[in-house]
This record gives sequence, C-alpha cells and structure tokens, in this order.
Amino acid sequence: MIKKILIANRGEIAMRIIRTCREMGIQTVAVYSTADRDSLHVRFADEAVCIGPAASSESYLKIANIMAAAEVTNADAIHPGYGFLAENAYFSKICADNGIKFIGASPEHIARMGDKASAKQTMKEAGVPCVPGSDGLLKNLDEAKKIAKSFGYPVMIKATAGGGGKGMRAVWSASEITKAWEDARQEAKASFGNDAMYMEKLIEEPRHIEIQIIGDCNGNAVHLSERDCSIQRRHQKLTEETPSPFMTDELRSAMGKSAILAAEYIKYEGAGTIEFLVDKHRNFYFMEMNTRIQVEHPITEEVTDYDLIREQIKMASGVALSGRSHEPKQWAIECRINAEDPHNNFRPSPGKITAFHAPGGHGVRVDTHVYAGYTIPPNYDSMIAKLIVTGRNRSQAIERMKRALDEFVIEGVKTTIPFHQQLMVHSDYVEGNYTTKFMEDFEIK
Repeated sequence: MIKKILIANRGEIAMRIIRTCREMGIQTVAVYSTADRDSLHVRFADEAVCIGPAASSESYLKIANIMAAAEVTNADAIHPGYGFLAENAYFSKICADNGIKFIGASPEHIARMGDKASAKQTMKEAGVPCVPGSDGLLKNLDEAKKIAKSFGYPVMIKATAGGGGKGMRAVWSASEITKAWEDARQEAKASFGNDAMYMEKLIEEPRHIEIQIIGDCNGNAVHLSERDCSIQRRHQKLTEETPSPFMTDELRSAMGKSAILAAEYIKYEGAGTIEFLVDKHRNFYFMEMNTRIQVEHPITEEVTDYDLIREQIKMASGVALSGRSHEPKQWAIECRINAEDPHNNFRPSPGKITAFHAPGGHGVRVDTHVYAGYTIPPNYDSMIAKLIVTGRNRSQAIERMKRALDEFVIEGVKTTIPFHQQLMVHSDYVEGNYTTKFMEDFEIK
C-alpha cells in the first residue's frame, strides 16, 4: 500500500486529497509556491516543500522541482489533482521511470486520449457514438471547405490540442469558414503551440453530460452515473448537477454502457470521465475523455456515497474493483465560487479576504482552502470554493442551495455568489430547461 503521497497541486483539491489520505493513514507532502505559503493545504499536510516563485511555470509546472521534493521527502506516490500536470504524459512517465506511482492515468492513456483527434478515432474503433466529423486532422482550408459542404452547415472547427474553448470556432455558412479557420489556427498556435485542426458537425441545442468511470488494473470498469455540466461561460463550467434533469432511464443506461465500453476498450486504470454532447433528441456523442479527477467530482460522491480520491488511491495500489456501477440515490448541485465580479464580465478579483463564513447544516458541503485574512493571489485559477448541496429531489436541492448561498459570506473580494443566487431562481434553470448556450442570454442584475 502507498505510504506517502506528494500532492502536486494547490488550493481546494490539495486539501481534498489530504483529507482522504488522513483517513487512510497515508502521510502527505504539500508543495507550494511563494504565493501560496499561507494556503490551508500547506498547513494541514504532514510536510510542505516550497518549489518556486509565484509563476506556475516556475513552480507547479516545474517537473524537476516537484520530483526533487518527492525525493527529499521519500514520497512513494504523487497525486496531481486536476489542472497543471494532471494530464501531462511526460510527467506520468517521469514518475514511472523514478519508481514513484503516479495516481492518475498512464503516459499511454494520457497521450492517446489527451489528443482530441486521436481520442475520437479510438472511440470510433471501440464503437462509442461520435459526432460526425473529419477523419483525423484537416490538411488545409480547402479540405475543411469540402468536408463542411459534405456535412452541411453549421460545423465546428476545433484545435486538436484545445481546451477551455480556445482554438474553437462555430461556422454557420460557407462565407464564414475562411475567417474562422484562420482565427482558430492563430489562437491555437498562441495558446498551445499547435495549430492542427479538425472539424465536427455542430450539435444544436446541446447539453454537456459526462459519465464518471473507474477502471482497475485488470481492465474492468464501472460507472458512477452522470453529471450535467451544461451551465458554462466560454466553455468554463459554472455549476453542475447530478442526476441530469434531461436524463431518462434509457439514456442513462445507454450512456453508462458506452462509457464502460470506452474505458475497457483502452484498459483504463483509475478515475476518469467520458464527456458527451447530447442533442435535443437525446442522441449522444463522445466529445472527449478527461484522464484525471474532475473539479465537480463531489456531487458524484454525495449521491453515490463513493470517495473518489480513495478509489483513485486504491486503483493505483493495484486493488481490483469489487463494486458495481451506481445510480444516484439523491440529487446534488455544485456551485463554483470564484473570485470574480459577475457584474463586470466576470473579471478576476484577487485580494485579501476580510471576512469569511461558510454555510453549514444538513446536506451542505464546502470544499475550500481559504479563510478570513487569506490573500487570493492573481497568479492562478480564480476558484476559491465549491459549494455542494444534496436533497431528496431536485426541488429540495435547489431550495437548499439558495439557503446556503444566502449564508455564504465572503468580503474583501468580489465573488460569483450573486450570479449563483440569480441562477437558482431563473425559471429556465428551475425547470431544468437549459443547454450549453444558456449563458449567452443570461443577464446579471
């Protein structure tokens, strides 16, 4: 069994991993930049090592510094959390080469599923439904025009190395494709150093629904039902829920079987997520696979009574799956509390938190690394907390979230709490009538 885990991350996910490790009797090592010296994850870990200055490139993305910290603390495993190096095939390989267990996907799985064009081809081979699109990467603009004409507009041009909505352009007519092609390539090149593009048919009125899976060392996999992540701004999720209000028993069964098929086809080990687009007719299509723990994993934990970090550690230790697929027993909603000003185009709002009071009570969970007096640095992602509530049904979960948001006090910086308060009373959201386009017409009051 793993005895000491170095957590190659920061913030709330580092705290989340520390908690499970404590319950399992596993020692923890926190790494931190100079900007994060006062973060709670540094205080609560058994050991802490400074790995560099505030810039991510000189600290949380500096593989040499992280490996040196693992060596001096005698860590026998590294948990990368999400973001940073969580889906870096080279980092996974370096860990393996140095006899340190990477609590995440293998280098082969990260490389195979991290490239969107490669992942789509793999899923086609597995028999998982995929969005109609180009057969691999596009050679040039002329090929893009030809394929778009064969599908019929609208289409979506996407960067194979993309993420967070960068390197993507919707094209609604032939007159738009040249500019969309050039804009997407330039953005992809600047953001990822890779301007390779592919094309898919644009799914109208789409919902973003993902299936949580876990695979073991024997090639077996189970799923832990779905999460609806359709409330997004610029392809960044704002709130998630499980089950999806759009789901039917038949659709859940079909999507669950496809997710297990995808995981077992590549013999995936560990926790991962198969992400799908679902159209208004409830046809579903593979979009991508995340080979890591997700930000929104707590809502799955709450409705299935599974500790997903514990499962990750067990799978990394070579423990075979003993359970089965699960369906949600309750309803859960997560709101991402970001240090952003929703009245000013969600502009980041770093600074010192002068007052902090987290909500509590039955069915309320808060995952965070901040406190009164903590200064939010401007160097990283703006998420400062995750507010998760559960209820017997969706109506109760929404009412509980409204109550918890009213209790949540964060002063000194702007936060997204006012946005979530308005979302919870929006008629379309309350009725479960939303798609990934919801935020295009949402006005903050």
